[in-house]
Amino acid sequence: EVQLQASGGGLVQPGASLRLSCAASGDTINDYTIGWFRQAPGKEREGVSFLRKGDRTTVNADEVKGRFTISRDSAKNSVYLQMNGLQPDDTAVYFCAAAKRRWIISALWVEAHYDYWGQGTLVTVSS
Repeated sequence: EVQLQASGGGLVQPGASLRLSCAASGDTINDYTIGWFRQAPGKEREGVSFLRKGDRTTVNADEVKGRFTISRDSAKNSVYLQMNGLQPDDTAVYFCAAAKRRWIISALWVEAHYDYWGQGTLVTVSS
């Protein structure tokens, strides 16, 4: 069983960058499909970026394409979400999650497919 610890959130101005970290313990993060989700105030949680285990396919939501990048550092047993060009609409609590299965791409967006969740880290984008 893997435990996930998300960190790296904060208050930034529009246009700034942040890198979120999702540190795993108890198991090897390489053995999981990792997803970053976010929940904005008053909205439902939504998928942002995914890294599928095995072939390491990455998928991003349309809203963040070209701005957000998901990556993995096996040596540090961590997954990262590099966020550039942040906008107020990116304000949310960000969660990382791990799935044991190598889901097809269309299934990566389904929260119920993830077996383990970290606590959230708050990202606030405001001038």
